[in-house]
Amino acid sequence: MSFNATHVGSPAHLTASDLYATLNVDYTQLNWFEKNWMAWYLWIGNPVIATGIASFILHEWKLQPAKVPTPQEQWECTKGVLFSHFTVEAPAVSLIPSLDCSHWQVPFPTWQFMLPQLAFFFVFEDMFHYFSHQLLHTPLLYKHIHKLHHKYSAPFGLAADYDSGTGTIFGPLLYCWFRPDLHILTVYIWITLRLFQAIDAHSGYDFPWSLQHIVPFWSGAEHHDFHHMAFVNNFSTSFRWWDRLLGTDNKYRAYRARIRAATKGLNDAQRKAIEEKMVAEEEKAGFAAEKEVERRADGKKNQ
Repeated sequence: MSFNATHVGSPAHLTASDLYATLNVDYTQLNWFEKNWMAWYLWIGNPVIATGIASFILHEWKLQPAKVPTPQEQWECTKGVLFSHFTVEAPAVSLIPSLDCSHWQVPFPTWQFMLPQLAFFFVFEDMFHYFSHQLLHTPLLYKHIHKLHHKYSAPFGLAADYDSGTGTIFGPLLYCWFRPDLHILTVYIWITLRLFQAIDAHSGYDFPWSLQHIVPFWSGAEHHDFHHMAFVNNFSTSFRWWDRLLGTDNKYRAYRARIRAATKGLNDAQRKAIEEKMVAEEEKAGFAAEKEVERRADGKKNQ
């Protein structure tokens, strides 16, 4: 398979112009987006390079924190995000067009065609993240890898990408293993939706219009904040069903029940005071749980 191949049967060493010339496409029927998409690939000339540049630009839009940390925290987090983009995500995405399963040409697939693919990516990534996230909380992996992500007990938007993002890429790659009909535009849409999901989960805000109030099994910020605050429970990303099915949300649900019982009938000021006290208690327990994992990583007994 050549570096420029885009699908089974593609001639070797062809440029984007050559490949477009072999397609039976009525260019007068293309929409504005499709015409500019075609112009981008023709201008670059090499499909893999064109996709790699576009993928990098798309990933760099992620650097939009939902609330402002200190300059030092922001810089440290930015370095981690850029390292992840350069070494894992952007290279993996840019190589997708070189596989025999994917396409980059116009016209684009329909929404009806893309929606099942996007649904699969969401479900797979959530499952992958749930189990790999639990592994990252084992002593050695936590201390040497995942501790960076848990540096922020009250997460902010930029910290959402303070991770490798491997689950985001593995979904499209796994799909490519079984089916040869994945368009790179679908991958871009998936990455964008996954970005919004990650920033929402790490935003620190639970609005009345947040998706978890509309879709009951959606995780959202309120669900994931407990994980950063208490260190345990709520390992999923997009959906709540793995935590519920395997019992890794028991402490979270007990905490929410205590909050509801303790604040019932109180005014806003009283409710806020009670919640702040209970949050502080959970954070204290979370710090203790984190220290215990680190002690185990160092081979020390519980003191």
